Amino acid sequence: MPEQHHHRARAADGPRVLVQGEPVDHCPVPPPEATRGSVLRITEAGEEVLHRPCRPAGAEFGSPELARLIDDMFATMYTAEGAGLAANQVGVDLQLFVYDCLDDAGVRHVGHILNPVMEPEDVRGRRLVDDDEGCLSVPGAAMEVPRSARTVVRGQDRDGRPITVEGTGYFARCLQHETDHLHGRLYLDRLSGRDRRTALRQTAERRERVLAQRAARAERLRAEHPVVP
Repeated sequence: MPEQHHHRARAADGPRVLVQGEPVDHCPVPPPEATRGSVLRITEAGEEVLHRPCRPAGAEFGSPELARLIDDMFATMYTAEGAGLAANQVGVDLQLFVYDCLDDAGVRHVGHILNPVMEPEDVRGRRLVDDDEGCLSVPGAAMEVPRSARTVVRGQDRDGRPITVEGTGYFARCLQHETDHLHGRLYLDRLSGRDRRTALRQTAERRERVLAQRAARAERLRAEHPVVP
């Protein structure tokens, strides 16, 4: 999911940062994971891995391979100017997503979560918010999508420990968007036929420019933070 630049610009106004749902004094931009990782190719709408549910994580917990994948996903998300990225967006069939996203109060949320499950909402108190939404797997497109104003997601961290993350505003949207990915659902699937066609036209017109921008950012990341073998 792409970041919203006006949200990112407000980060300097508020010192609060939550990493894995817990407050910390500071987290650099890009986060440490991004400077350790390698940039992977982002899958695009129409590729089979994006359109089926991902398998739950289990044996991967605590492994160097999982730690490396999380680092690579952060690097990929950062160079694509994303606020969230799911594992199937880098071609990996696993219930995992990473995020670095501001909520509407200017609080920055950074982390990863495996096997995420959204808490059921009381429909009587549920508040929906319409806002523009894009997807790194639908490059260059953005359409208005209604989402819940608040979301609580429970899952596990890379070592299998339980984690709970609560989001409001744009971060709640991010959590819902990424959890959708792991169920094989794109935001395109929430659009009317007409809006879906509009989003796909936007992608056809803007895709090459967006991919060129990502490649340039990947080069800058590697120049500024070379990965030591």
